[in-house]
Amino acid sequence: MKNIIEIKNLHKIYAKGTHAIKGINLDVKEGEFCILLGLSGSGKSTLLRCLNRLIEPTSGEIYIDGEDVIGAKGQKLRYIRRKIGMIFQQFNLIQNLSSITNVLTGKLGYSTLIHSLTFPQHKEDMKTALDNLSRVGLKEFADKKTRNLSGGQQQRVAIARALMQNPKIILADEPVASLDPATADSVMQYLGELNKSDNMTVICSLHFLSLARKYGSRVIALKDGKIVFDGTPKEIDEKRFKEIYGEDAEEVEIR
Repeated sequence: MKNIIEIKNLHKIYAKGTHAIKGINLDVKEGEFCILLGLSGSGKSTLLRCLNRLIEPTSGEIYIDGEDVIGAKGQKLRYIRRKIGMIFQQFNLIQNLSSITNVLTGKLGYSTLIHSLTFPQHKEDMKTALDNLSRVGLKEFADKKTRNLSGGQQQRVAIARALMQNPKIILADEPVASLDPATADSVMQYLGELNKSDNMTVICSLHFLSLARKYGSRVIALKDGKIVFDGTPKEIDEKRFKEIYGEDAEEVEIR
């Protein structure tokens, strides 16, 4: 399997001096389901957001499917971002719009937000949006405003929105942190199905060791901006988990 993500000596220093990412080197192969573990502030979100330049790295190199992310500008950057679907903890949906309209905004890599929301949609795009809602079990909620959906349903709409880009990679930034355990497992199942059926590369930050073991093919743990573990889920035992999380390990796993 080829490397779809290559990270070389990546650093991120924020304006106030926080050194969030410290010289990370990492390759991710096509079709992997990578779980990022680590305390809040360990660098997980910063790393994910550097990958598609939602956050500008301070130095280093990032290649997505062989394309130079950090050196890309304008149309070239938009082209690279089309390959990357992003899912957030707080869903980032437009609450007053219907599920299908939110899903259609996933085509922003191909048009502007104003165009997506105000111009009539092509029949092909509408069909694709409905198909993507069907993939996450929400076709019957297509016309329902997302503010009236449960948290788990909203996150599934967000997954369907990401699929509108026809991405090769899904970056999920703590997508189940605000959900109850049963709903969290349901959302992870959909990500797992995409990984297996579409050979889609998934990088997902989590706090639950049980979910990491169940869905991940690889676990990467961060601590203080550095990689402190990179291996298979079965290698993360209780002792190693406590080494990563310290005194907060029990509280994190319970949540």
